[in-house]
Amino acid sequence: MWYNPGRMEGHNLLSLRPDGRQPDELRPVRFLLDYVEHAEGSVLVEMGRTRVLCNLTLQEGVPAWLVGSGRGWLTAEYALLPRSTHTRTPREVARGGRAQEIRRFIGRSLRMAVDLERLGERTLILDCDVIQADGGTRTAAVTGGYVALALALRHLGREGILPPDLIRFPVAAVSVGVVGGEVRLDLCYEEDSEAEVDLNVVMTEGGHIVEIQGTAERAPFPRAVLDEMLDLAQQGIARLLALQREALS
Repeated sequence: MWYNPGRMEGHNLLSLRPDGRQPDELRPVRFLLDYVEHAEGSVLVEMGRTRVLCNLTLQEGVPAWLVGSGRGWLTAEYALLPRSTHTRTPREVARGGRAQEIRRFIGRSLRMAVDLERLGERTLILDCDVIQADGGTRTAAVTGGYVALALALRHLGREGILPPDLIRFPVAAVSVGVVGGEVRLDLCYEEDSEAEVDLNVVMTEGGHIVEIQGTAERAPFPRAVLDEMLDLAQQGIARLLALQREALS
């Protein structure tokens, strides 16, 4: 089932974008649940032409520094498959660079969503594999990863393997940037490669910030632009959270 997020209310509309959207529009979003039957929770998330497969695994035991704490852990893996990009991306061998930074971003974001104190000494592993990349892969991984996580915890709770209601609150993520002097939501690759400012924002259902990653690519930008970008990101994330709820219902 396709969800068309449509336009947000109350934002200035200036111009059409490469894919025909208004500045405040998300790309079409789709969550395909139980995509891989062997995972505890599996979701293929599509945001426009970006597609990320998110698989959640429950594993007994925790990292050494948590042994004896009674507390659980959540970690993430992230990879671009070789032809997910315009030219072939080599398979990653070393655990460093951009992929490692994105793994940590996803892990930090989704640990906020889980009551790790009640999980026990178990580890939740989220594998995020980008099948096709067209911008916003890390934010799609967080948004789809939350759905895979919630799905897995629901299944495991019903089976009595884990305590019920381990989700603390939903989280979702979106990119927002300045392209051609215009603030735009959910950048595709063409926009991302030309952006003067690029931001990745993770928020909770209550609009509280989990993480902000951002940079000025060409020149410093004023605080007022940051505020406008965060306002637009919050509107987009509110819509993504609603789509997550709809998919999980």
